[in-house]
Amino acid sequence: MDRLDELEIFVAIANAGSLRQAALHLRKSPASITRALAQLEDRLGTRLLDRTTRRMAPTEAGQELLGNALELLDRYEALVHPRQAMPLQGLLRISAPAVLGRLYVAPALDGFLEKWPEIRAEMVLGDPYFDLIEHGIDLAIRVGTLADSGLRARRIGSLRWVTACSPAYLASQGGPKHPADLCDHQTIAEVPQLSETAWHFHDGNKTLSVRLAPRLIADDTDIQLDAVRNGRGIGQFLSYQVAKDLESGALVRILDTYEPSGIPVHIVTKGGRHERANTRALGDWLFQKLGSRLTALEDAMIAGMGIKNADV
Repeated sequence: MDRLDELEIFVAIANAGSLRQAALHLRKSPASITRALAQLEDRLGTRLLDRTTRRMAPTEAGQELLGNALELLDRYEALVHPRQAMPLQGLLRISAPAVLGRLYVAPALDGFLEKWPEIRAEMVLGDPYFDLIEHGIDLAIRVGTLADSGLRARRIGSLRWVTACSPAYLASQGGPKHPADLCDHQTIAEVPQLSETAWHFHDGNKTLSVRLAPRLIADDTDIQLDAVRNGRGIGQFLSYQVAKDLESGALVRILDTYEPSGIPVHIVTKGGRHERANTRALGDWLFQKLGSRLTALEDAMIAGMGIKNADV
């Protein structure tokens, strides 16, 4: 077994969090995976992975090696397999949040499929993130801060949380002038990750958290949006979820001066020298297409899309 193979195995274990899943991914026996990891740790004279109650996680030395290993394996792959040297083909499985996938990823993917007629694609949409190894995902779009892992990630833009309501609600109830005023308003929210709903804002250098008792809680963005459009209350959404409503005037953006910092959006793949050419090509395609759309959206938000005078 050469030393590139050992690095490939180490990256696979870090990605999967288990020896068994890494063995399945690489189509090797668990014994050979275990042996390769032991040889690499012996050669470096340090432990690279710790076993927790649920998964194997890189040590501090392992995290440092992980970044270098991914870069080395990517360079090796680019050297021995120049990109798009032959027509792309095969099945690609893509994961993305539901609304972002429908509004942004699917149109970009359509152009990729038109360019490469031998490519087949399967989109797996859902707000809970799918494990790339466990679910056989080739490429994922992730919104939010990424956990440390051996996955290859490229940032393509950012999104912001937008607080909005309907013109009818604004006319009848008036608009909150400060985030704390939300406690006196009807709110529509997603199912909270913790026991209570809290929206977060920035006030200068301070972060404000406002605890709410929403009139409606739903785990579906479309249900929340319909309720806000119908004047049932104020909602908080990611910018891409409400861009069309803000542009058309169906919703009004409020508390914009208190909006928190942007949330990163990444293209995530398993990386490594066995990453297929079609996965790399799709990543490059989405990096350009999605990146340009997200940049245009952020520019529109900065320019004041959907902002009206809340003093009604």
